Amino acid sequence: MSARALDWPALMRLGLRELRLAPREFWALTPAELMIMAGLDAAPGPLTRARLEDLAARYPDRQKGKDNDHAERS
Repeated sequence: MSARALDWPALMRLGLRELRLAPREFWALTPAELMIMAGLDAAPGPLTRARLEDLAARYPDRQKGKDNDHAERS
């Protein structure tokens, strides 16, 4: 399953225009928190194995030696 892209312009309009958040407040929120504040949240329910596998596929861990391995050594 492919990851859904976030519509950042729409989220920014929602947060900055509709909710009248300051930029610092907006960027401190997660998209889920922003949706809850706007009343647009849809509770995903419990974390099932299928949902966990979907999250793992959408947001895979980095493999050591592939991405920024040198940062761990310093």
